[in-house]
Amino acid sequence: MSAPISATASAAPTASAHESGRRQILVTSALPYANGQIHIGHMVEYIQTDIWVRALRMHGHEVYYVGADDTHGTPIMLRAEKEGITPKQLIERVWKEHKRDFDSFGISFDNYYSTDAEENRVLCNSIYTSLQAAGLIEARDIEQAYDPVKEMFLPDRFIKGECPKCGAKDQYGDNCEVCGSTYQPTELINPYSVVSGATPIRKTSTHYFFKLSDPRCEQFLRGWVSGLAQPEATNKMREWLGDEGEAKLADWDISRDAPYFGFEIPGAPGKYFYVWVDAPVGYYASFKNLADRAGIDFDAWIAPGSKAEQYHFIGKDILYFHTLFWPAMLEFSGHRTPTNVFAHGFLTVDGAKMSKSRGTFITAQSVIDTGLNPEWLRYYFAAKLNSTMEDIDLNLDDFQARVNSDLVGKYVNIASRAAGFLIKRFDGRVQDSAMHHPLLGQLRAAISQIAAFYESREYGRALRTTMELADAVNAYVDTAKPWEQAKDPANAVALHETCSVSLEAFRLLSLALKPVLPKLIESVESFLGIAPLVWADAAKPLSSENAINAYKHLTTRVDPKQIEALLAANRESLAPAAETATATAAAAPAKTVAKKQDDAGVISIDDFAKVDLRIAKIVDCKAVEGSDKLLQLTLDVGEEKTRNVFSGIKSAYQPQDLIGKLTVMVVNLAPRKMKFGLSEGMVLAASAADEKAEPGLYILEPHGGAKPGMRVK
Repeated sequence: MSAPISATASAAPTASAHESGRRQILVTSALPYANGQIHIGHMVEYIQTDIWVRALRMHGHEVYYVGADDTHGTPIMLRAEKEGITPKQLIERVWKEHKRDFDSFGISFDNYYSTDAEENRVLCNSIYTSLQAAGLIEARDIEQAYDPVKEMFLPDRFIKGECPKCGAKDQYGDNCEVCGSTYQPTELINPYSVVSGATPIRKTSTHYFFKLSDPRCEQFLRGWVSGLAQPEATNKMREWLGDEGEAKLADWDISRDAPYFGFEIPGAPGKYFYVWVDAPVGYYASFKNLADRAGIDFDAWIAPGSKAEQYHFIGKDILYFHTLFWPAMLEFSGHRTPTNVFAHGFLTVDGAKMSKSRGTFITAQSVIDTGLNPEWLRYYFAAKLNSTMEDIDLNLDDFQARVNSDLVGKYVNIASRAAGFLIKRFDGRVQDSAMHHPLLGQLRAAISQIAAFYESREYGRALRTTMELADAVNAYVDTAKPWEQAKDPANAVALHETCSVSLEAFRLLSLALKPVLPKLIESVESFLGIAPLVWADAAKPLSSENAINAYKHLTTRVDPKQIEALLAANRESLAPAAETATATAAAAPAKTVAKKQDDAGVISIDDFAKVDLRIAKIVDCKAVEGSDKLLQLTLDVGEEKTRNVFSGIKSAYQPQDLIGKLTVMVVNLAPRKMKFGLSEGMVLAASAADEKAEPGLYILEPHGGAKPGMRVK
């Protein structure tokens, strides 16, 4: 098969790239497996990576973003067999589906390739033989799980059972998704074959191991992980490494037995590279394919001591592979190691973990099919993303409110209020003297900070800063009142200034939003009649020499019907589970049903961890006009701006008595739109179980040493 490709290759680098401060940067995201659809949980990672890549390109750096479908392994083989097609036919079809989804969400790969490619086979063989020459490959006879019904050795992911470390049920044969432990499939408790349901038996087979326990690997990795950008990642890696001399690292089984869809290991007939060997090598294979076509010196980018930078964006669940196995493979096969690995958390939807088995995942294609603008999700995810490995939640009510408020109400509104007057009264040309307005100086000064937020992956801070600036611009427009100025010809100069300042401010806000909203900003650039924006353009204002074009609607509001359609489109997979649950409950004795309801009150530590409790200082408090129960609290929770919360504690407190007090607040509760305004969290208060018999409300007050923003654990 000729692997599918997609490329928008840049020109080959010049010799003076580093001398001029122009960085060379190779960026990857984890490779999606060619056995399923792309869902919005996947998209969190690709959107995060794409924003970073676009922000760096806007500095003029030489940045290549490459990816590929992860195409090998038993699941691909079995699915193709079930569909009556070859594995190559399956992966070609899925590649097209994945590429379609990435294109729809504006993911700007320079090359999107496949791990089932000749470049990858050659690189895998080369790395393997280098590790073998270094004495880091060893053949051993091992006992392995074998499906007596299917008559095949079972890969780790086709064996399930109870985790040998924490006891969690339905865990895969290589690592536990609950406690994060890794182990051998034979260590699972009560294992069963996912293929046939049979209990696996043990059979002996010769396998090949990468000797990660070798002192050379341990010594190298101890130094390498200390340079990780995320302290929580470094701590996790050190936990896996153990104390010096403890030898906690186990050797890594890198082979699988036939039948298997993948690359055969050199000199080992019937043995194939485990998918986690050729998948990360697939990063290099994709870049090699691009380099060969674009005239890039591939060897110079991947050689030890290369000045080029290399970054991997991944989910925190595959940190082990990217921060232990992958850098060790590279180091001891004569390649440069990654500059850094950036891990992100998981996506939940309305507070619940996404799961195919429960049908709670939303496919990328369903977003397109139901008419939702993918850039709305790019903006929403970016507003929640930071440089840590924290999980983020897609709250659909909050999504609708935030997009409509920020993108339409604050941002696009600026252009729509000024463009008409400028075209009708001033031939679409700005007033040059207005470009020196103090408000514009404030915006220009903030652009470099916003660009720095993007590079440090603090997207939420970048967008909060941008929207605060948008608020300042809207306040300027509200004060100037161009609609009033337009009524009197004597105000022509003032009107011209107002519209000119507004449009230049809109341009600067567009510059700040470009990494997140590339398609929308492309429309803005066309409307303003300007070249594609880069960070240096902050200092290049609009000019009267160029007229803006007629204003056309740039974006729409999220319609609640679109959200309903999206849920309906993905609800079909929920039906069987729901019907089964209903039938089971109906058939069960009343005592059993009651027991299940009692158990529902017990939560796990993971459930509790979802609640983000913070110390909050009540900086203002007032009664809510028209309500007998509510007080309006203004809370400082250590963020850049205060939170507004409505709390039903009016019967217990006078507003002035609460000002200055510390309390505890739930900060990740979905904002609630009330007739009095938006409530952005919840303060905690105690009351008796029977409030009628024992009335009284008491807000929780921490000790005085607590500070706003501290987390309650």
